[in-house]
Amino acid sequence: MFSTNLVKTVDALGLVPQPEVVQLKRGTYELEENWEEFFSVADTSPEALKEYASHPADDESYILDISRNTISVEAAGPAGWFYAYQTVRQLYLTFGKAIPCVHIEDTPAFAWRGFMLDCCRNFYSLDFIKKLIDTAALHKLNRFHWHLTDDQGWRIEIPAFPKLTEVGAWRDDYRRHYEWPKYGGFYSADQIMEVIAYAAERHIIVVPEIETPGHASAILTSYPEFGCTGGPYQVEQRWGIFDDVLCLGNEAVFEAYDKIFDYVCTLFPGPYIHMGGDECPHVRWETCPKCQARMKAEGITDVQQLQSYGTTRFARMIISHGKLPIGWDEVLDGTEQLGLPKEVVVQSWRGVAGGVNASRRGHKVIMSPNTMGCYLDYQPYDSDIEPGVYQVITVKQSYDYTPVLPEMTEEQAACVIGGQGNLWTEAIYSGRQAEYMLYPRLSAIAESLWCGTGRKDFESFKSRLPVHKDRLRAIDINYYNGPVE
Repeated sequence: MFSTNLVKTVDALGLVPQPEVVQLKRGTYELEENWEEFFSVADTSPEALKEYASHPADDESYILDISRNTISVEAAGPAGWFYAYQTVRQLYLTFGKAIPCVHIEDTPAFAWRGFMLDCCRNFYSLDFIKKLIDTAALHKLNRFHWHLTDDQGWRIEIPAFPKLTEVGAWRDDYRRHYEWPKYGGFYSADQIMEVIAYAAERHIIVVPEIETPGHASAILTSYPEFGCTGGPYQVEQRWGIFDDVLCLGNEAVFEAYDKIFDYVCTLFPGPYIHMGGDECPHVRWETCPKCQARMKAEGITDVQQLQSYGTTRFARMIISHGKLPIGWDEVLDGTEQLGLPKEVVVQSWRGVAGGVNASRRGHKVIMSPNTMGCYLDYQPYDSDIEPGVYQVITVKQSYDYTPVLPEMTEEQAACVIGGQGNLWTEAIYSGRQAEYMLYPRLSAIAESLWCGTGRKDFESFKSRLPVHKDRLRAIDINYYNGPVE
């Protein structure tokens, strides 16, 4: 624990993200044994949590005043109260029960402050997911993007299609078990609802991702009739992009996904469903009789437009079930002729061009570019001893990331709802590895999204980071502790 006698500056508090206004006061406040009950003013009944998950509070601002004898909080709603609690929790983790007296006024810059966990390439337990949700809440993040289907596994139980988890959730993987190579798992409806409720108590919305029309090896292995060739297919143990994708000339594919989305939209109370849309090869469609017949019937002249056709149909399914669809920035490709439903939220990942283009066209945008510090499976530092793939993303690069770009007009900037850090897990086999890749880079992203460009200061963040790392250690996070730039 740090001594409050050492707190001579605001940065010495080590708060992350840094609040908008922080004023140090004299003295300390002694927290009581049951201090957390003071912040338990929100209704956490199942009905209230479901209502919050469906319609998250807009006002997350709060004013926190700590004097020698009292703690007072002003907040427009439960989210503000919760974030005031997280600020006190950070102080408690650093200083113990004798926390410094401060006056804080705070409000977030962006509504969407998220993190993504890929549970397909490697599978993670409910306990670990809850741990990540807890740590995200400490950083005032409010969206959990849960990647649930891909070539390497289908992780969500769908009652209408039992083979998706009987077959599609499992793969041969000799990297883990040489003598017994079957590896995988899935989440039942009860387990998913448990995660949703746990997240909602921490004011985090869970956003499921169901991939379309690529990254489909798991569903094709389960139901080969949904592919262009009929197989044979396998749930992949390799990483990469594979030619076998959903057959968009087969009406049964759309009927199946309408049932899948219906179930997913019912299970997840949040406003959003992610439909993927990235990295979809078109080679099978070029020779598939059904896809060619579909193109002829719809007046489609090339296979890129066929993907746009499929994207639009999947998006409209989600809309028809009362949700807003999200897609990776490839959903913009080939839409010049067929268009894209205005409700589609575009998540920019191949750099920033997709987000700029989408905002120019009036779509809501989530910025998580792999070129600006948001891809947390990349190496945290350029060294042979550090884990990670593809390229280097330092803590400073994650901190320098901003969702709104200088070249955006005021109208475009208004379309950007926020951003997130993404953790793809091809090379991340355990929760401890995942923690190492996430933190403290996700701490940096959290501050960027909470503070916005005008309030950020990397030198300040760097000076606060040692204190914050001690907090991460206190909550058992295996963080990266090397150079930050």
